[in-house]
Order: sequence, then C-alpha cells, then structure tokens
Amino acid sequence: MEPAPDNLIYPLPSILEPLRLEELFPKPQPLEVELGCGDATFLVEYAARHPERNFLGVERLLGRLRKLDRKGRRLGLTNVRGVRIECAYFLEYLLPPRCTSALHVYFPDPWPKKKHRHKRLINERFPELARRVLLPGGVVYLRTDDADYFAQMQAVFGGHPAFRSTETPEELASLLTDFEREFRARNIQTLRAAYQVIDA
Repeated sequence: MEPAPDNLIYPLPSILEPLRLEELFPKPQPLEVELGCGDATFLVEYAARHPERNFLGVERLLGRLRKLDRKGRRLGLTNVRGVRIECAYFLEYLLPPRCTSALHVYFPDPWPKKKHRHKRLINERFPELARRVLLPGGVVYLRTDDADYFAQMQAVFGGHPAFRSTETPEELASLLTDFEREFRARNIQTLRAAYQVIDA
C-alpha cells in the first residue's frame, strides 16, 4: 500500500501547460474529475469507496481545498488530489485531452440574475470542452437545485450531437455533497442529469 502524501493539494507548476497527471498520483488508474469540489464531502467518500480509480478535485477557494486535504489524509487516501484554480480555465487549458472517464459538476454557482448568466460554468461551450477531455464513453454528471440552470444544462447537452442522456448510477446518486445535505434538510429538491459521450 502506497503511503499517503504529506499534502493532497497539488501546486500547479504552470497555468499555461497541460497538467502532467502522472505526477499527481502514485498509480496510473482511471481518472474522474470534480469541477468545484466544495469541501470535498462527496469526492473523498467516493475516492475511499473506489481505490481502483484516481480522483481530482478542482476548487478556487483555498479553505475548501484544505478540507479536502484534511479529510483525505485522515482516511489515508492516495488516490485523491486537489488543485486550486478556476474551473472553466482548468477545463479548457490544463486538463489533457481524453484523460478522464467522468466529470462531476455539482451545484455550480447558478448566477440567477440575467445579466450574470454568461458567468455560468455550464454554458453553450461546455459540452465541447467536456468532450475534449472525456474518454470515449465518458460521462458528465450534473446536479443543481436551480430549475432555470437545470433547463440550461439540459438544453446545451440535449442539443449536442456527441452526447446522449444517461442514468446516474444509484451508488453515485446516494453520495451527497455538502450543499446537498443542507438542501435536503430544507426540503430543496436535487435536479440531476447525466450525459455520455457517444462519438469515438
């Protein structure tokens, strides 16, 4: 068994060159990426359940990444890492092509005001960026509590010929994020969708 690293937060050597994934993890294994991992409640639990996969959490706020670091090291995990950077930039410029089997995007900022909607992570460009980094058959898993944002998610993926709608596995749906736990306590519904790459 690999020893747990001293720090699970990976300092990006460059914000101009694609990430060298072999430097992040001790074992080359299938990769899954969470864009906006929050306090890593979901990611760390999922990584603990699946030692046969590697998991990368992307988060802009250092305080949240420190929670990923603490939780992951407490469990002795070697298959999870966090990087501190803005998610849209990371997806477009730093994640290598065809490197991941799944993208998880849970409760991204809905930017509810009309004048701010251009800031949403899931927009018209997102499916093409996702397709670039996903392996054939890879899946984008989405969750939100915002009905308007959910409609936009469905529209941009539903209108893209490279993706088809698919089911979220029960095991995945049962793992809650920090936001989701709060929302459930207030009887706020989770809106969930998943889209799979169908082109080679």
